[in-house]
Amino acid sequence: MTRTRRPVLIQGGMGIAVSSWQLAREVSRLGQLGVVSGTALDGVVARRLQDGDEGGHIRRALRHFPSPAMADRVLAAYFLPRGREGKPYRPHPTMAIDPGRNAIELALVGNFAEVWLAKEGHGGVVGINLLEKVQASTLTATLGAMLADVDYVIMGAGIPKEMPQLLTDFAAGRPGHYTIDVHNATKTYRATLDPVAVLGDELPRLNRPDFLAIVSLHVLASYLNRNDQIRPDGFIVEGPKAGGHSAAPRGRMVLDGAGEPVYGPKDDVDIRAMVEIGLPFWLAGTYGTADKVREAIDLGAQGVQAGTVFALCSDSGLKPSLRIQMIDKLRVDDLTVKNDPLASPTGFPFKVAQVEGTHSDDAVYEARDRICDLGYLRSPVERSDGSVQMRCASEPVHMYVKKGGDAAETDGRKCLCNALMANIGLGQVRKSGYVEQPALTLGQDLTGPKELIRIHPEGWSARDAVTWLLSDVPVELLDEQYTTV
Repeated sequence: MTRTRRPVLIQGGMGIAVSSWQLAREVSRLGQLGVVSGTALDGVVARRLQDGDEGGHIRRALRHFPSPAMADRVLAAYFLPRGREGKPYRPHPTMAIDPGRNAIELALVGNFAEVWLAKEGHGGVVGINLLEKVQASTLTATLGAMLADVDYVIMGAGIPKEMPQLLTDFAAGRPGHYTIDVHNATKTYRATLDPVAVLGDELPRLNRPDFLAIVSLHVLASYLNRNDQIRPDGFIVEGPKAGGHSAAPRGRMVLDGAGEPVYGPKDDVDIRAMVEIGLPFWLAGTYGTADKVREAIDLGAQGVQAGTVFALCSDSGLKPSLRIQMIDKLRVDDLTVKNDPLASPTGFPFKVAQVEGTHSDDAVYEARDRICDLGYLRSPVERSDGSVQMRCASEPVHMYVKKGGDAAETDGRKCLCNALMANIGLGQVRKSGYVEQPALTLGQDLTGPKELIRIHPEGWSARDAVTWLLSDVPVELLDEQYTTV
C-alpha cells in the first residue's frame, strides 16, 4: 500500500496504554494518525482480562485473531468473568531473548487486540509506538500489531536501525531478527521470531507498515538515511521538552538548580538539514498548539506529533481521577513537569508531572517496598559463565549489586513499570495490602493544554484537540487525508 498523502497530525504513543485504543481510534476516525502505545501490552491484556474485560472489548477483538486456539489459551489463563474480587493480579511471563511459548502468545494477542480495536469500524490509519530500549518485546509486539494490519510502526528511545528490515521480513513471512544489547557481552545476541513456526497455516498475508523513526537530532536522521536497509519511511523529531523518556544532552551531563538536565545549542535540531534529507518528518516536543502546527508546515515538516494535549483529554487511557487531578491543577496554573535525570532505570531522563499522591513525592515512593516483578525495563547482562541474567536499577539494591551492578546506579531510580500500570488503573495490589501508586508523565511545554482549558473549562475530548490543532492548517492539506493506490 502506497500512501499519496501523509497525516498532518500524529497523536503521540504514550505508554503504558495512556495512548489507548479508544484514543487512537478517535484520532484515526478524524483523518489523522491515531497511535497506540505498544509498551507492555502483554501485561495490559492479562490484567484487563483478570478485571473481567469490561465491555467485552478484548474478547470481541480476539474473535478475529487468526489463531482461535491461541486466543482461547490466553483467555483460559487470564479471563475472570467476575474479576479479581480484590485479589492481586496473577503474574504473567516476561519477555526475554529466548521467550517461552506462553510469553510469545500473550504478547501477540495483547498487541493484536489493541491495534484491532483501534482500527475497528473505520477506514483511517493506526500506528503503534515501540521503545527501542525494550528490545526483548520488539519482535512479538511488531508481529502482533502486523497481524491486526497496523499501518505505521513508530520507534524511539534508541537507534532503531533494524526495524525497516524486520518489517520487510515479517511481511514476507520470513523469520524476524533483532539484536539485543547485553552488558559485558562477549558475543552478539540476536532474538528471532518465525511467524510460520508460531502460527503455521493460520498465518495470514501480512502488509508491511510504514516505519517512522523518532530522533532528537538531524545527525541520527542522516545516519539512518544512508542506505535502504536501515532507512525509515520518515522521522519524528522530538525536542527535549517532549514527554516520557528523552535523549540526554549532548556532551557532559550538567544539571541546573532544580536538578534538571541543561540542554544547549548542540541539542537543537537543524530543520533545514531535515528538509534536505528528503523524507517526510514531523516535529514534536514544543509543537502542541495550532500556531506551531502551521509553523512546522511552513518550515518544511509534514506536520507535528502531539502528546500532552491528548494525554489530558477525556479519551486518553489515564485513570480518570488522575487526569482530573492534573486538569484541576492546570486550571489554576499549578501543573509543573520535571525532567528527572534519575527516575528511569533506563538511564534516559524522564519527565515526571508533579502531582500529590504520586511518585513525584519522594515520601510516597519511599513508602513502597523496592521490588521489580514486571521487568519491561530490565537490561540483560552476561555472566562470567556466558549465561545471561536480567537486572534493573530499580530492583532491590542488594540484588542489583549481586548481578554486577554498581549500587550508586540505583540512587533515585524508581519502578516505572508498576507505576505506569497504576496510571491506567491496573496497579498491582500486594499481599501486604499495599497498592502500587502512579508516576505521571507529560511534556514540559504546557502551552497547548493551557489554551485548551481556557477554551474548554471542563476539559476537552480528542476531537476538540484535533479540531483546534488543525484550525490553522490549509484546507487542501486536510481534504481526502489518506488515499491509497
